Amino acid sequence: MASTHQDNVVFEVNAIGWAPSGTGTALSLHHEDPARLPTAAVGHGHRPSGRYVVAAGRADEEDGLCQVITPGALKPRVTYRVAGWISVASGEVAEEDGKQQRGHPIRVSIRVDDGSCVVDGGAVCPQPGRWAEIKGAFRLRENPRSAAVHVHGPPAGVDVKVMDLRIIATDRKARFRHLKDKTDKVRKRDVVLKLGGAPGASVRVVQLDNGFPLGSCINGEVIQNPAFVDFFTNHLDWAVFENELKWYWTEAQRGQLNYADADRLLDFCDRTGKPARGHCIFWAVDGDVQQWIKDIGGDRDQLMAAVQQRIRGLLGRYAGRFPHYDVNNEMLHGRFFRDRLGDDVAALMFREAAQLDPGAALFVNDYNVECGNDPNATPDKYIDLIRGLQRGGAQVGGIGLQGHVTNPVGVVICDALDKLSATDLPVWITELDVGEPDEALRADDLEVVLREAYAHPAVQGVVLWGFMQGHMWRQDAALVNADGTVNDAGQRFIELRREWTSDARGRLDGDGQFKFRGFHGTYVAQVTTAAGKMLKAFTVDKGDAPLVLDMMDI
Repeated sequence: MASTHQDNVVFEVNAIGWAPSGTGTALSLHHEDPARLPTAAVGHGHRPSGRYVVAAGRADEEDGLCQVITPGALKPRVTYRVAGWISVASGEVAEEDGKQQRGHPIRVSIRVDDGSCVVDGGAVCPQPGRWAEIKGAFRLRENPRSAAVHVHGPPAGVDVKVMDLRIIATDRKARFRHLKDKTDKVRKRDVVLKLGGAPGASVRVVQLDNGFPLGSCINGEVIQNPAFVDFFTNHLDWAVFENELKWYWTEAQRGQLNYADADRLLDFCDRTGKPARGHCIFWAVDGDVQQWIKDIGGDRDQLMAAVQQRIRGLLGRYAGRFPHYDVNNEMLHGRFFRDRLGDDVAALMFREAAQLDPGAALFVNDYNVECGNDPNATPDKYIDLIRGLQRGGAQVGGIGLQGHVTNPVGVVICDALDKLSATDLPVWITELDVGEPDEALRADDLEVVLREAYAHPAVQGVVLWGFMQGHMWRQDAALVNADGTVNDAGQRFIELRREWTSDARGRLDGDGQFKFRGFHGTYVAQVTTAAGKMLKAFTVDKGDAPLVLDMMDI
């Protein structure tokens, strides 16, 4: 598999060429024991050299290593991938609140025009003495007069180790060719329609729905907007409520319940025939917990009673209405309930929800897992969280990747999905918005994420976090302008939906068969013979063997 060629490497260094950053920093060159080299390859086929440099004597978090990038090597509007291996020296593990930390965040920054602009190039949090693969991305808006790579981040005194750092210009065309081949294997199946005794009869096959749902968040305001409703009903399959099901909305004041807003959105979904995800039962981040919950947070019994009442009230009311629930949102970034009620409360939330609504798939949901720049939200940490919930009896039914994306890089997203697929749980991108002020680049970025998701067998759906200008959390991510016109990103979205819809026509062969390869989903076939027309509805599900259908079996 090759989506990036060696010719696209614009910066590559094994060890020689680094300079110290910081007045006290000293660099030294080393060779790693071959038995301790990381086994994963950066990118495609690139193996670690074993030569690395250590930055010691760092007096500040900004101290570390730096190296100038050849002038003119970085171009504006090009997305670059950052790849390499990073570590900290073993034995340098800090103590925090009596617990041993697993490691320190190390960041790669691109400092442009003598440091007047600092661009994030990715971050990792390696365990001391072990190598971690850096997987970041960035893009420049203008031609830089100068640029340099900096590696920094840990506290003063922590030695930083860097091996084989590279910056690679992405090759979208090559990547997309690979993804189209992958999509054909993952999302399509051979179909044989049989009608004996009518060779040469005309056949028309039309796909009605795709087996891979695409959706959007909605709220009480946007469902009153005709342009929003038109795009939503014509181009999207699922919904999720932006705020109206969250606890701070349904019970802003203790004991004063408001389900009317959620009920109105459910009625809208029923009228338009769109299933809705349940987002969310709880939210783990302190800043998103309503004040009255914080006020009782010091009383364990009161808080536990409130948690139990929330689960019973919400799921008792809506059992069977939401196919999915995000149970305790953003646990990689928040611990409000676990800090006050113990780590076991997270699994308890899942267990109680499963009892009240056994038909719902119960999801974890978090952000930055797919982007490679948040040491708190790596795929490995997400898997650890899921395994811990499962050990506590939680019936985790799915993995939510929020997908609030900037500068997406396909192989980085794919790598995260590959790791998460080891859980054998379905993955949904639950809150996708791709932020980019330039509409043409936004369309390109959106296509990257959607193609990566659609081509990956672990992913079962994508939900946008809105799509209309003026009605979104991130205003530079719209697909539809405020006046209802569809912009470049929206047109790209529609084109992809069209590309992923099968439409076949032809004639029965001499054996009375018509063969085609179609995307998973629901279909209707029409066969026209001298005796008249014959219709058959059918569904193409996943499967390696051809799906054989007898048109006479109606």
